[in-house]
Amino acid sequence: MTLDSRSFELVVLGAGPAYTDRPGATGACYLLRHQDGAILLDLGQGSFPRLARELEPSELLAVLITHLHPDHFVDLVPFRHYLKWHFHPSRHVRVLGPAGLAERLDGLHAEPGFSAAALDIERLSEGVRTIGPFTVQASLVAHTDESYALRVAVGDGPGLVYSGDCGRAEDLDVLIRPGDVLLSEVSFGAGPVPADAAHLAGPEVGRLARRTGASLVLLTHLLMGHDRDETLASVLAGFDGPVRFVDPDDRLTIGPA
Repeated sequence: MTLDSRSFELVVLGAGPAYTDRPGATGACYLLRHQDGAILLDLGQGSFPRLARELEPSELLAVLITHLHPDHFVDLVPFRHYLKWHFHPSRHVRVLGPAGLAERLDGLHAEPGFSAAALDIERLSEGVRTIGPFTVQASLVAHTDESYALRVAVGDGPGLVYSGDCGRAEDLDVLIRPGDVLLSEVSFGAGPVPADAAHLAGPEVGRLARRTGASLVLLTHLLMGHDRDETLASVLAGFDGPVRFVDPDDRLTIGPA
């Protein structure tokens, strides 16, 4: 099948939260591919082997890290090792993330310059940027001191809006356009969300999708102890469109066929 030039592929490499009992679960990691260009959204625990199986990691145009919780960035460590030691000379890949990402990685090894040996890290900020064929819009959301949600599109086609970890659904309104696909964390299932946890549950995700005109809701980042069926029902109580969970190795086309 020939895809529309504005379409791209979403490959789920990891959809797990910080801890889980689900076999095969790996931390947050989403590969977006358009023709010969690919970017990565987050690189959580255990996701590097899936990335290396899917494509040559050094060919990524960029890795975008939404926030500085390890379940969203810690596999930058094996990625760095791979780039440094697998090639002669070492290769480099562009990485965009919140302030302090390089220092976090360097601190894990108590080695200043550890990350810079193979990762070209630059500050992610709000606004729109072009990375290869992709238009990427970043917007701050409530979670850590500096957390981002991302909208990715090709040309004027429908986009994928990735919530990252987000404690206030309204923060995503600015990113979602009618017809977009929403890839949303739903850490606390059907809810409620504890007062001190900046995360989302199903009811607010459903209401968000309805008011913004999302075409499809993809659910991810569900903490162990929360039921998938109950979570789905809680989203569908507020949204009458298609809703499903994503798992590693899922592949979906974003945009017109």
